[in-house]
Amino acid sequence: MVARLEKARSLDTISDRLQKIITGASPQVVKNFLHGTWLGHPLHPVLIHAPIGAFLSAAVLDAIPGQDKAAGTLITVGAAASPVTIAAGWTDWSQLSAAERRVGLVHAATNAVAVGLFVASLSARASGRTARGKALSYAGMSLMGAGAYLGGHLTYSQAAGVNQAAPDLQRLPSEWTAVGELASLPDGKPLVKTVDDVPILLFRSGDKVTAMLERCSHETGPLGDGDVVGVGAEACVVCPWHGSTFRLRDGVAVRGPAANDQPVLRSRVTAGVVEIAQP
Repeated sequence: MVARLEKARSLDTISDRLQKIITGASPQVVKNFLHGTWLGHPLHPVLIHAPIGAFLSAAVLDAIPGQDKAAGTLITVGAAASPVTIAAGWTDWSQLSAAERRVGLVHAATNAVAVGLFVASLSARASGRTARGKALSYAGMSLMGAGAYLGGHLTYSQAAGVNQAAPDLQRLPSEWTAVGELASLPDGKPLVKTVDDVPILLFRSGDKVTAMLERCSHETGPLGDGDVVGVGAEACVVCPWHGSTFRLRDGVAVRGPAANDQPVLRSRVTAGVVEIAQP
């Protein structure tokens, strides 16, 4: 069923419209925050622990006599933590591929209905209909479990939001390997070399050379085709596909949608020859 969902092009009309709205809805500084660029790790998976933990704990307390008030408090906490979690999720979703967005759209809709059921549960509890409140809460928890399944599929089956560049690290030699003469590298301009079929982005600044994986950690965009912005230690390369920006000296992501830093390799110059190795 989920495999069919990935191919459900009928969802693309809604998906494409939402993507345009979300992409233009907030300034880049807000997007960077919600992507988790400042954290060096996607923010959405961190935030989801608050609402899910609160809702799940409330479900446990609902099964224990005399814990109705505590359960209601936890549902309130979960509902309060949901908006920023949802905002981070939608921001990440807007930068996914079409197939990933299809699954993500249903994932988001399922969780939105689940949160709505928890809010309805609070309303029922406040009016004295405790049994109805518990039923709504358990229904919400069931839907949230389905949404979590789809979220897991996005991450583990479709690799949405993961560092797409990281697998290439294991394909590189752990010992020092020559990639070319220092004199052959242009100063202040990136150059792409290939080691064991893995493209490496080299950047020379005087006698120093930094090396990072050339495929963008966000969606494997070719950083070698990107522009260099900034100067000196703050020089960065901009991915030509989605605009993710990485500092060349250490691979730190300074602008999203990438939340993960770009993997940087060890590099040195020996007798005029540039060598690289795994970190």
